[in-house]
Amino acid sequence: MNPTNPKGFTLLEILIAMFIFAVVLSTIYTSYTGTFRIVNETESQADIYGMARIALERMLEDLESAYIPEKVETSESDEDSTFVGEDTEIKGRNVDSLRFISRAHLVFSEQEQASGTVEIAYYVQEDDEGESFVLYRRDRPAFQEKPEEGTGGLVLCDSLVSVSFTYYDDEGEVHENWDSTSDEFKDKIPKMVSIKLELENSADRERPFSFMTSVALPLGKG
Repeated sequence: MNPTNPKGFTLLEILIAMFIFAVVLSTIYTSYTGTFRIVNETESQADIYGMARIALERMLEDLESAYIPEKVETSESDEDSTFVGEDTEIKGRNVDSLRFISRAHLVFSEQEQASGTVEIAYYVQEDDEGESFVLYRRDRPAFQEKPEEGTGGLVLCDSLVSVSFTYYDDEGEVHENWDSTSDEFKDKIPKMVSIKLELENSADRERPFSFMTSVALPLGKG
């Protein structure tokens, strides 16, 4: 063996090669994990936007069919023909509730009969972890017994930070509450309702996603 022309690698060369390999591997891993993080965040945002769109479309259709039914019998209570929106909070967050009479009954099976008049209610409860809220939609046909308050609903959307309803009267005045059984709004529904949903942003919990829409309501009684 010629000592001036060694065929192996020195320890220094091996260490340098290992260092270069570690740098390259670290770069690839960082790019790999970063790409998957972006993909996951994008998918999460797409789910949030899709859920918000479906929830708002459902509420718009419900409210577009809202009305105050005529009382056929004197025994019929005011609760059976109300439009009541309450400005409420949980843990300092807006979690407004709303219930009203509508013709937008959802039928989920062929065996279920469609009902011309239903009471629709939106209400909020905390999720199992207590970190966010769940928005429920209750659809009760007029002939069914009224369930206990805050029960009997289906999930409209989860990952909810807040929900707010704003009501506008015939003069364009803004109201945070509405009660068609009160002297102020007796047998009346709002001229327009604005809805604001805030949903969780997993990338920045301090900046939730915000969605807003408004709907003009029909006038008069059914």
